[in-house]
Amino acid sequence: MNKQETIPENSDSAAAEAAQAATSPARPTGSLAGNLAWRAVTDWGAQIVSWASLLVIVRILAPSDFGLVAMSAAFYSFLRLAGEFGIPVTIVTMRDLTEDEIAQLHSVAVSLGVTAFLIAAACAWPVAIFFKTPRLVPVIVVSCLSLIPLALRSVPEGVMGKELRFKQLSWFNAIRDVVAAIATVALALLGYGYWALVAGNLLAVTVRSGLILAVCPQRFAWPNFAAVKRPLLFSRHVLIYVFAWSSYSALDNVTVGRVLGSASLGFYGMAWVLANMPLEKVVSVVTTVIPSYLAKVQKDPVALRRYLRTLTEALALATFPATIGVALVARELVFFALGRKWEPMIVPLEILCMYTAFRSVEALLPKLLTAVGNARFVMRVELSALVIMPISFYFGSHWGIAGVAFAWLAYPLVTAPLYWKTLKTIEMSAREYFGAVRPGLDGAIAMALGVGLLKFELPTSEPLLFRLIIEIVTGAAIYLGTVLLLHWECVLSFLQIVKRMRGSTRPSVPSAGSL
Repeated sequence: MNKQETIPENSDSAAAEAAQAATSPARPTGSLAGNLAWRAVTDWGAQIVSWASLLVIVRILAPSDFGLVAMSAAFYSFLRLAGEFGIPVTIVTMRDLTEDEIAQLHSVAVSLGVTAFLIAAACAWPVAIFFKTPRLVPVIVVSCLSLIPLALRSVPEGVMGKELRFKQLSWFNAIRDVVAAIATVALALLGYGYWALVAGNLLAVTVRSGLILAVCPQRFAWPNFAAVKRPLLFSRHVLIYVFAWSSYSALDNVTVGRVLGSASLGFYGMAWVLANMPLEKVVSVVTTVIPSYLAKVQKDPVALRRYLRTLTEALALATFPATIGVALVARELVFFALGRKWEPMIVPLEILCMYTAFRSVEALLPKLLTAVGNARFVMRVELSALVIMPISFYFGSHWGIAGVAFAWLAYPLVTAPLYWKTLKTIEMSAREYFGAVRPGLDGAIAMALGVGLLKFELPTSEPLLFRLIIEIVTGAAIYLGTVLLLHWECVLSFLQIVKRMRGSTRPSVPSAGSL
């Protein structure tokens, strides 16, 4: 992709405006399309391997194996945040940090990571007692060993993000996913049970951390807390809001495991994984890359509006058909891909897909507010959610795992202040924002109506695979037809961006005008 490329001046969609911004030499967005393309290509390439391995693993391991690992993950997620302390985000956002300050932050991060592991080892037995599962103790200790390599890579990864070295990070992510898939399947086939999941994750984290340290070594410096007070204060705000988010995101698992047992947690955990796949592999491509660009234009409301409008439009178009589509074909998909023993997860899967559809576009808001220095406001919103969501999970558990999943539908109300603050900060109207969501929403509504009617008319005597294929093809055709009919200018604009993104993934000879 070349900075001299242009976009037709008569295109008035948000996508076209962003494409023009992405090709302007005056803005830092020049390499955004290329970095998103590299991230998408490597992520989805690795995802094919991950999906294939998952289909093998779920047929070897029992739901209780997944439930046991999910119990450990609920505890591990808290300690991982403590080990990172929000430092990578701080390095990306605070553009004026010196090399010495970064070296001091590296020492702080590694110290916190080692401390987090020691806490994990000390708390393993009490956590196992809480879950009434003694065999959880060694699982927690081994899983939390990865906190140390995570801490070692924390600052180098932040530096690479600040320097926009996303191509390298994308390849490291792909290598991590492939290593995890191969190792987990091999150990599962050898009969290691839930240890296959634990060891696969530990190996993956260690490999990725080693690769990052190899290309971006970071020196240590003795921390002078007076000198790094400002970045540590910002890091604390980031840590608290991410900690709050991770807490209530994990507390649904804690509630299910504690109240309903490990088998129910296995069903719920698998429903969560399937519902969040589009979110993780589409939204994460954007949310892991965009903070570096938002931080560069943090004082430019026009550029921030352009980013939010365009990325919201793109994410809605990409994720709404995937998330809502999975909900529409959940029964056929689960029976065909996982087997009938996973039937209890169908209703939670349908409900969680509705939540992830909303989350896919909302996930941009904390990133934008943090990039402009409003991490404290995000922290307050997430702390309020930390009070409301666990209460919702507990009351929902009286109706089983479907009730816990249904509690997530309260999330849009909890995060409403994020919308208010974001739109006010960048001087964007609610109507303009809704206009970005509308193309994907119109297509999803039409798809839901069409597939729902098809499911009603299609004889139940038809083979399962045939029903699944017909429903997917019909839903995709209705979605694409609706978007093309009602929002064809938006589609044409995004095709232009995709064309440039494809060009940016091809090797080229560096020049002054290249990205």
